Amino acid sequence: MRAVVLTEHGGPEVLTVAEVPDPTPGPDEVLVEVAATALNRADLLQRRGRYPGPPMDHEIPGMELSGRVVDRGERVSSWTVGDPVMGIVGGGAYAEKIAVHERQLVGTPTSVDLVDAAAIPEVFITAWDALVRQGGLTSGRVALVHAGASGVGTAAIQIARAVGATVIVTASTGKVDACRALGADLAVDYTADDFVARVKEHTEGRGVDVVLDVVGGDYLARNLDALAVGGTIVQVGVMADAMATFPLGALLPKRARLIGTVLRSRPIEEKIAVTQQFRREVLPLFDSGALAPVIDSRYPLDQIADAHRHMESNVNIGKIVVEL
Repeated sequence: MRAVVLTEHGGPEVLTVAEVPDPTPGPDEVLVEVAATALNRADLLQRRGRYPGPPMDHEIPGMELSGRVVDRGERVSSWTVGDPVMGIVGGGAYAEKIAVHERQLVGTPTSVDLVDAAAIPEVFITAWDALVRQGGLTSGRVALVHAGASGVGTAAIQIARAVGATVIVTASTGKVDACRALGADLAVDYTADDFVARVKEHTEGRGVDVVLDVVGGDYLARNLDALAVGGTIVQVGVMADAMATFPLGALLPKRARLIGTVLRSRPIEEKIAVTQQFRREVLPLFDSGALAPVIDSRYPLDQIADAHRHMESNVNIGKIVVEL
């Protein structure tokens, strides 16, 4: 099969398409013929050697996929050959085939094209897990989502709206309109406005209940300032800076929580639990029309380096899909 193999780390030019052996599914795994994968910031870090993937014979990036089942292990009961599926994996999705535990996959929504479904798993599970499962976002509460036009941001806007919450986002000048179109109640241009001041104005001084932050750095102290009493900050990335200082004393009177989270490094049992809860509680919202993948652009596998360059330019709104 063809796959993107990393034999060294560096810029997009190190992404090489090569022939490698097909994977063989284990007893609880299915073999998926990949229709498409999609880019994530973690892929860029892995390419640079800063976020290693799981051990495998060949280092193949890629953390999400959609496709069809073409083979299955002897203990598999959830899927049959030909079923359309999608899911999150630790790595290996930049390939024509991949072996995945049967319960890490879910069926693709009937309303979403099989290729487009590759833009769903990573960002929608991440946003839902952060906002709802860990952040406690419910109807009537307020969320602040940074990088609102990113893949996670566009998913988070829709999820917040679907649960009946108010959603405030930050985005750059050229992206605020897209965030409003997706349903953001307030889109703050972070290049021109102070998001803390706009949050306090919009909430009449109360603040937000949940912050979903992928930025880090000096945003931490400002997130705490924007937080309501009893609120939660969920840190899912550090695009700006992994180091941060903040006034610890301000955390106490707000009785606030600061949660750090990633999906990739969780034990498989936790990944399965999150995936299956997502299947039950969130997946139906795609067919109802409440949720939809937001796709910025599409690339063939042979142009994977250009896809990475496009993400690094930070101009995308939503997901960058790579078709196999």
